[in-house]
Amino acid sequence: MPNYRTFKQHLDPAIGPKRILALDGGGLRGVLTLGMLREIETILRIGHDDDPEFRLGNYFDLIAGTSTGAIIAAGLSLGMTVDEVHGHYMDLGNLVFKRSLLRWGALRAKYDAADVRKALLAVFGDRKLSSSDFRTGLLVVTKRLDTGSAWPITNNPKARYFERGTSSTTIPNGDYPLWQVVRASTAAPYFFDPETIAIGRAADGLEAVSGDFVDGGVSPSNNPALQALMTATMEGYRFGWQVGVDKMLVVSVGTGKADPAAGHANVIQATPAIHAVLSLKALMEDCADQVETLMQWLSSSPTARDIDREIGKCGPPLGGQALCSYLRYNVQFEASWCKEFLGESLSAQSIKGLEAMDEPKNIPELDRIGRLAGEKLVKAAHFDIAAATVAN
Repeated sequence: MPNYRTFKQHLDPAIGPKRILALDGGGLRGVLTLGMLREIETILRIGHDDDPEFRLGNYFDLIAGTSTGAIIAAGLSLGMTVDEVHGHYMDLGNLVFKRSLLRWGALRAKYDAADVRKALLAVFGDRKLSSSDFRTGLLVVTKRLDTGSAWPITNNPKARYFERGTSSTTIPNGDYPLWQVVRASTAAPYFFDPETIAIGRAADGLEAVSGDFVDGGVSPSNNPALQALMTATMEGYRFGWQVGVDKMLVVSVGTGKADPAAGHANVIQATPAIHAVLSLKALMEDCADQVETLMQWLSSSPTARDIDREIGKCGPPLGGQALCSYLRYNVQFEASWCKEFLGESLSAQSIKGLEAMDEPKNIPELDRIGRLAGEKLVKAAHFDIAAATVAN
């Protein structure tokens, strides 16, 4: 049986090369992510003597997720298989995204956050970020709405705010309930109410402090790949991992990329409220494109795509030397792309219908396309199989 890294070894900067898995936000379109992850897991398991005990948490040293990606990342970091996460994800999706006449109107969130809390508690229980159950590193991206600051939260014991100082009233990140951190990252505005997390204790006449957190996708990190690279290498985050094409691999998996021109006529005719929602969505997509552009510019990547006709694949690397190896797997909701890369003939109307982030009836088709994308896009040659283990 392969000798896999322990949690401590996963985070140890002296043990490499390092592998990062970054998972996008995108509501129920996370089913696409799971389909592609299933192929990654299969390829890596075969490369590890077809070990039935192999998990993606054995291979990756840090698993990052935003919003729906945070749910998947948390499960994988605890040592779940992709199939196990898929099962929990299906239960959560069908429970949470229920239509209710009682929640119609502009002054209430579209869905009941209590259902999300119930589902996440059922999966993660009372585990905290300091839990010994973690198999590997975890990064969850959320945003504190009352201060406007993005919060990348990790289970790194060396992180600045992970443990309480001797005289501090601040509640350390290690004491945050895992389910609540994930819930905060999934609190998409319009769809769900914010999640309130206690971050400071009352003491010496000072009141307790809490923060209102919303979906990390409202920050520039709906695609958390760049934030994960920063977290692993910036001095302030205290991971201290080395960079280089042979020292770090970042694998980024998306939830589908919409064609911005497909709904142009509908945008023109939309109400002001819908304009606001569509504008926020467009901003998130712009940020995701920027992250993908920067990641291609900073890395060496066999999966690099043409960002646009002017900059192409963004080469050569910034400064002439790539910081990491980089893989990006995603589906584009365009008929021509699906035909060329998946061999699927899909109508523009059916593809447009799959863009919804909260439509349970899309789950079977998203699951099918995600699995197909994994089979077509993910290649064994992309991965250094031996890097998941530690020599005896």
